[in-house]
Amino acid sequence: MMPPILRRIGGIRVFETLTGYIGAASMLLVGILAFSMGGKPERIGTGAFILAWLLTLIVHNTSSIIGVQWGFLAIDTAALVVFGGLVWKSGRAWPVWACALQLLAVASHIMVLAKLPTPVSSFYTVINLTSYGILVSICFGIFFAWQEQRAAQLSNLDQDQITIR
Repeated sequence: MMPPILRRIGGIRVFETLTGYIGAASMLLVGILAFSMGGKPERIGTGAFILAWLLTLIVHNTSSIIGVQWGFLAIDTAALVVFGGLVWKSGRAWPVWACALQLLAVASHIMVLAKLPTPVSSFYTVINLTSYGILVSICFGIFFAWQEQRAAQLSNLDQDQITIR
């Protein structure tokens, strides 16, 4: 049984299951990595994704479990717009994957909106798996941004050694 203080924070249900703890730890780890080692696109993408995650925790209590969840749809659409902007402006590969996965999440909402016969469990499975996929794509972006930064640092060191001699 989880400690009651962690299950409800200000009326918001947080960390009720082990997967909630794993998801929060994953978000925290990716956030720390992005803001310490990533470039500007990684920080923007991670910040938007963490903000969307926190907003879904708030909206989760006020939404019904069955039917169209308008709050979730709005949040996921806003995240899709952010990732689409990163695809357009950043010139990196990871936002394409994040945007595609976020589009899959929005398409899942649209399936429910169109009243297609969709089991609720499959809807939540798609949403959860796309979230982890987005985190993985951001991690790849962080790694490649860190490599670029490290290569630039080593290049500057080599040039300094050449000019000193």
